[in-house]
Amino acid sequence: MKTLKIFLLSSAFVIFAQVGFAQVKSETLKVAGECGMCKKKIETAAKSAGATYAVWDEDSKELKVKYNSKSSNAAKIQESIAAVGYDTESFKATEESYNNLHSCCKYDRTSIASATCCVDGKCTKEECKTCCKDGICTKDMACCKGDKCADHAKADGKACCKKA
Repeated sequence: MKTLKIFLLSSAFVIFAQVGFAQVKSETLKVAGECGMCKKKIETAAKSAGATYAVWDEDSKELKVKYNSKSSNAAKIQESIAAVGYDTESFKATEESYNNLHSCCKYDRTSIASATCCVDGKCTKEECKTCCKDGICTKDMACCKGDKCADHAKADGKACCKKA
């Protein structure tokens, strides 16, 4: 009986230690959209990509997210949102996914997407040139650490800072 108590106590300690070391990150991301229907789709897409908390504000066009950095990241969340039709700071939705949005969800695509630096796989902005070599991100992808890749997205919706 004493061994069982020690085992259960040890197990509980290990579980709490694992939870305590989880690295939760919080970020605010710009996401285009128009209405309550957009809000639901954006938040659902963020959560499907690993966000444990996702709230999009229709007025500011900002998505506040929290996620475990061991299992997700901002790029993964933004890519998921772009896949359902909404442009983000780093990912542009494909024409097909944008066109599949309900008519009330159609937004001005130049508001966020104009910040992209890669068009047709080629770097078009000076600040992107240090990130890319011959129009493709460098293999070590050091330029993608932190916020350095915030506006590096291709017109096809794929991040500049991803291996081509």
